[in-house]
Amino acid sequence: MWSGPRNISTAMMRAWENRGDCAVSDEPLYAAYLAATGIDHPLREEVIAAGDTDPRRVVAALLGPAPDGQPIWYQKHMAHHLLPGMDRAWIASLHNVLLIREPREVVASYLKARATVTPEDIGLPQQMELFEQLSQNGNPPPVIDAGDFLHAPEAYLRALCAHFAIPFTARMLHWPPGPRASDGAWAPHWYGQVWQSTGFDPPRPAAPIELSAPGEAVVAACRPHYDALHARRLRV
Repeated sequence: MWSGPRNISTAMMRAWENRGDCAVSDEPLYAAYLAATGIDHPLREEVIAAGDTDPRRVVAALLGPAPDGQPIWYQKHMAHHLLPGMDRAWIASLHNVLLIREPREVVASYLKARATVTPEDIGLPQQMELFEQLSQNGNPPPVIDAGDFLHAPEAYLRALCAHFAIPFTARMLHWPPGPRASDGAWAPHWYGQVWQSTGFDPPRPAAPIELSAPGEAVVAACRPHYDALHARRLRV
C-alpha cells in the first residue's frame, strides 16, 4: 500500500493486521529515507536506530517470505520514501495499491506538524510515477481515494480482497485500541489518534481550508497528479 503522509494508512494497516492471517510492516524504508536525506523528523534518531538504513537490504527482506509464515503480508509504504535514483524495479514483484487523499487536505494537515512542505513531501508525484511504471508493465494498481473509502469501508475492503483473491473478513472493520508491537518507532509521536481508534472514523464535514501562498503552490503542483489518479480510482 503506497500512501502519502497524513492519510488513513495506519488505520488501514490496523484493518489488515486484525485479520489474524496477515503480517504487517510499518514504513520499512523510513530509516533509509531519513539517513539518506538528513531531514529532521520527530524521533529521527530513534527511527534510524530501530530500522535498517540500507535500502538494498530492506528491499531484499520485503521480497522474501512473509514474517511468521503468514499467508498475507501487508506492507505500509510512504511514496515519498522512494528517493530519486532508488531502484524501483522490485516493486513490480508486489501486489500494489495506491492510497491517495485530496492534496489540499494533506497539505493543511502536514503544515500543522512541519513548517514547510514540498510536492515530494506528500508523495503524489511519486505515486503518479508508480502508477505509470506499473501500468507500463501491464499491471496498473488499484487506486483508493481516502475520501471515498471512509464513506464505505466494508465495500472497499471487500473490493480489494476480491481483486487480490483474498477472502474478506469482518475482523478488518474493527480492532482493539492501543499500540502494537508492529508500530514503527515514530508511533508515540504520530499514532495517538490511531491508538484510541477501534475502527475507521466516519468522514467529517469538509471545512474551509486556508493556506499560505507556498502551501497553495504545493497544492497546485500536486493537483494534476491527484486528478489523474482520482480519475482512475476504484469505485464501489
